[in-house]
Amino acid sequence: MVAQRVQALAEAGLSYLPSQYIQPPELRPDRLRHMEAAVESGSFPVLDLDPSMNPVSHLRHLCSEWGAFHVVNHGVPSRVLNEMKEVGLRFFHLPTEDKLQYACDPGSAATEGYGSRMLSKEEGVLDWRDYFDHHTLPETRRNPSRWPDFPENYRDVVLEYSNNMKFLAQRLLSMISESLNLPHLFIEDTIGEVYQNITISYYSPCPQPELALGLQSHSDMGAITFLIQDDVGGLEILKDGEWVLAKPLSDAIIVILGDQTEILTNGKYKSAIHRAIVNAHRARISIATFYDPAKTRKISPALQLVTEESPLKYREVLYGDYVSSWQMHSMKVP
Repeated sequence: MVAQRVQALAEAGLSYLPSQYIQPPELRPDRLRHMEAAVESGSFPVLDLDPSMNPVSHLRHLCSEWGAFHVVNHGVPSRVLNEMKEVGLRFFHLPTEDKLQYACDPGSAATEGYGSRMLSKEEGVLDWRDYFDHHTLPETRRNPSRWPDFPENYRDVVLEYSNNMKFLAQRLLSMISESLNLPHLFIEDTIGEVYQNITISYYSPCPQPELALGLQSHSDMGAITFLIQDDVGGLEILKDGEWVLAKPLSDAIIVILGDQTEILTNGKYKSAIHRAIVNAHRARISIATFYDPAKTRKISPALQLVTEESPLKYREVLYGDYVSSWQMHSMKVP
């Protein structure tokens, strides 16, 4: 049986939120604080990758204090960013029966395709979100026939976007290594063969947004994530116990450090906890690109970063085991 899609619920004109989407009181977004954050959202940091701006020094600060930030002058053409958002939006505007041709297997976790429930578990509160997940790297995982063929340029756009994100990831990971006085290929060599997924998320208008979340708070499992969003906005980053709205910035790309980067850096750099909020009036689209190790890869802190002043904080972990547990605390040295 195909799971109910959030977009279909929203377009049916519900005036209330179904119970399976209602967050417990302690996890619900604070609407007043969100409005205040929107006014103060200039506090969300921006890294300019123009070499004249000394980006490595600024990067060191942002990785240790935030774990998430906008990047500008990143080298990805505006056309590529806009086309990716456009084809994603056009897919979600297709009739439901057309979208369901690409449905995920509802009985397994996070398979490629169109879905709503990212995890296979039946219990727990659901996110107010639909998505389309693409397996894009290594190239042997690419199977464009599993991706939509409408709009007619959809598959070409995803492939071009994937390649641009790969180059940006290599550039950023090299800079992160350099900022820690490690060899510039240290993180990339440690990760090994990269597994890249691109997930388009569609957040429909929500009848009771104060009770729901588009995406519940979490940190990403892998090494680094890139995210672009439309002008609606909704991504929030947890900073010093407060949720900070990452207000959309034209042509910028949001960088989010993942758990494996925190492990590799022995906690010097932070994996960012983030979530997505929803609103009652406008749909929102975002595209996340995940850059992860192979599941057979072992990840541990760089020995150069383990000192008497900074003792070992994390055990070595097989990435596949980490994905299975998805709990950062279980990897920390007791």
